[in-house]
Amino acid sequence: MEAVSVGLPSVFAIQAAAITLKGVASKTPLQESDRLSRDFSCKVFLKREDLQSVRSYKIRGAYHKMASLIEEEKEKGVVCASAGNHAQGVALSCKLLKVKGTIYMPATTPLQKIEQVKHFGEGFVEVCLEGDTFNDAHEVAIQASEAEQKEFIHPFDDEKVIEGQGTIGLEILEQTPQPLDYVFVPIGGGGLAAGLSSVFKQLSPQTKIIGVEPEGAPAMKSSLDEGKNIFLHRIDKFVDGAAVKQVGRRNFEICRETLDEVVTVPEGKICQTLLELYNKDGIIVEPAGALSMAALDLFSDRIKGKTVACVVSGSNNDITRTAEIKERALLYGNVKHYFIVKFPQRAGALRQFLTQVLGPEDDITYFEYTKKTNRSTGSAMVGLELKSPKDFEPLIDRMKAFHFYQDYLNDKPELFQFLV
Repeated sequence: MEAVSVGLPSVFAIQAAAITLKGVASKTPLQESDRLSRDFSCKVFLKREDLQSVRSYKIRGAYHKMASLIEEEKEKGVVCASAGNHAQGVALSCKLLKVKGTIYMPATTPLQKIEQVKHFGEGFVEVCLEGDTFNDAHEVAIQASEAEQKEFIHPFDDEKVIEGQGTIGLEILEQTPQPLDYVFVPIGGGGLAAGLSSVFKQLSPQTKIIGVEPEGAPAMKSSLDEGKNIFLHRIDKFVDGAAVKQVGRRNFEICRETLDEVVTVPEGKICQTLLELYNKDGIIVEPAGALSMAALDLFSDRIKGKTVACVVSGSNNDITRTAEIKERALLYGNVKHYFIVKFPQRAGALRQFLTQVLGPEDDITYFEYTKKTNRSTGSAMVGLELKSPKDFEPLIDRMKAFHFYQDYLNDKPELFQFLV
């Protein structure tokens, strides 16, 4: 894809966006996190975009874009494609501006998200379910937009959307009690990062802006490393609020000029951070909402004694994903393990495994076994949760010493995918 020559969004344009958004988007708090500040020996502030009315920052860009349309465009209605937060931002904007909107979502979208979109849009939006993936829904939405001559509200690659997201940067600078050394911002399509970093580049150039992506979807980092906006053919979609195959063309050009660094964080680490925010701070976030805090470990030496802000981008987490989030966190922490265990087909074999192989604090979380006939041993698939990663090697030694060990599944993705 060819490069696009773009300039930075002006501070004036972003200030104008802030005026447009007054009374629509909340001026979310910038709160110091005592726990993170203590853990990293610095001052860590959280920009709580999870507290927006639609529970993410997306209302800013969506409303600002739609408010900029001329009356004729508004009368025709708008179209968008989204599997979550952008859809909710567009839906609420449709209701507030009294504009009819058609929102295309994948047929696989959880019912909870579909109902939220309908709730925010009330009678002004129609939800159309198309295809199995976001790309399927996006393609149909583009076709409908062109055929019906309706404005397509892009989730990130749009000048007005970028300006709307940039108002977060203005608010952070107004709210911070002292100059910021670092700002950590999540990256999906790049609209938030492009808008926020443009503000800091012009008003606080000494602040280092760090973009954070999920390890399984490093579209911005890969593009910056290659020097061009590349398309990723395969991504891990787990962090659905930030998993895109290609960032916006405008956003790439802006971010290559304004971001100091882009890092990636493993999905398991993101899950750990999400659970810590809930269990220790009472903050509910979606996986993408935990990205910026999950990256702090990578900068523990650099941020010591500094002042840091992290954008908490959203809290639209589907409760049905809780078990998977916990599982990924435990796997990343090296305390959840799956094995094929070889059981001798004799009385007392399971008792021996429990008393002589497992440690006193090891917990069986998964067990599947079928007794075979005419065989001396039978295999069981066993999931174990350990108290500490240090318990893993002694466990393996005991399994082998008592001839129970057959195979380890965590490092076999072709088999492991059926368990997680």
